[in-house]
Amino acid sequence: MMISTKGRYALRVMADMAEHNTGEFIPLKEIADKQGISLKYLESIMTILSKGHLVESASGKGGGYRLIKEPELYRVGDILRLTEGNLAPVACLCTDTKKCDVTQDCYTLPFWQGLGEIINEYLDSHTLADLVAQGKKTCT
Repeated sequence: MMISTKGRYALRVMADMAEHNTGEFIPLKEIADKQGISLKYLESIMTILSKGHLVESASGKGGGYRLIKEPELYRVGDILRLTEGNLAPVACLCTDTKKCDVTQDCYTLPFWQGLGEIINEYLDSHTLADLVAQGKKTCT
């Protein structure tokens, strides 16, 4: 499993929004400039996050994006699954792919299933609030 720039940037932007969570909308250009992400690419990421009900948007003067919930209610796994799709370590565990012909006789399938569970448990055990707190520790 490799997390794409879309997933990494989404997580970075969400963590930044969590750190500056005042309830005010943050203009997209401000987010793009601060994170060093192209405005066009960030627009596509924010559309995914908005449609996934992780952020809300407002147009016009004073518009932009803001978190819908408190940072401790956002699990990292939920953000990455929304932006990346399935986080399975191997294709045969993806729900949207054709099932493998040798699943019944596969010696390695339980291993991959276990790894997938560990990955998801790890990602779901961290929140945006955790990322912000960890980031502050490394910056001091």
